[in-house]
Amino acid sequence: MKFTVVTLFPRMFEGAFGESIVGRARESGKVLIDFVNPRDFSKDRHRKVDDRPYGGGPGMIMMAEPLYQALKSIPGRRNGRWVVHLSPQGRGFDSRVSAEFARKKHVVLVCGHYEGIDERLRTEFDDEVSMGDFVLTGGEIPAMAVVDAVTRLLPGVLAEDALKAESFVPSSSGCRRLDHPHYTRPRAWRGMKVPGALLSGDHERIGAWRRRAAASATRRKRPDLLKEAS
Repeated sequence: MKFTVVTLFPRMFEGAFGESIVGRARESGKVLIDFVNPRDFSKDRHRKVDDRPYGGGPGMIMMAEPLYQALKSIPGRRNGRWVVHLSPQGRGFDSRVSAEFARKKHVVLVCGHYEGIDERLRTEFDDEVSMGDFVLTGGEIPAMAVVDAVTRLLPGVLAEDALKAESFVPSSSGCRRLDHPHYTRPRAWRGMKVPGALLSGDHERIGAWRRRAAASATRRKRPDLLKEAS
């Protein structure tokens, strides 16, 4: 799978995409990531890509033309390329959207900045997603989150068993639920002990405990997920 990140600040991604799971996926060739900087398509001698908003108001707006030319330079428009604008006004990004993106061949992530982008460029986007009801300085941090969430779903990046047990994976009832609690050595820590079921060696008993614990955690922390049950 391939990601292309359209950003004014490509150096922000050096650490995030060079370490851990994403870094290993890149090294193994399971995911390809490249960057396109709209400044490279500015006709201004200062590589300017923003201007004041019509109608007045605070901040600056990203101009349409440099960003349009940046998107035009990316191959694959007629071959499965999916262009996503990262914006607080988009649909909420969650586990279902990450699974949807994981089935794409090429996802282009457009990082807005300043007060936003010229509205006339929206015709170039296939999708628009948001990390939540809050505003960030730009789309770079959301782009990192999208790449990380999608990459770990790609075949061969993580063990299949690890993905099955994660939070937000649908249960047999059809609703998504949180993962069960986890424990490791030592057995007793500051007066708190590991639940006996996990020390029993009985796989059925362990499985039953984990299902109950996951259901309990979901009811306590995210009761809204239970409304999805069939």
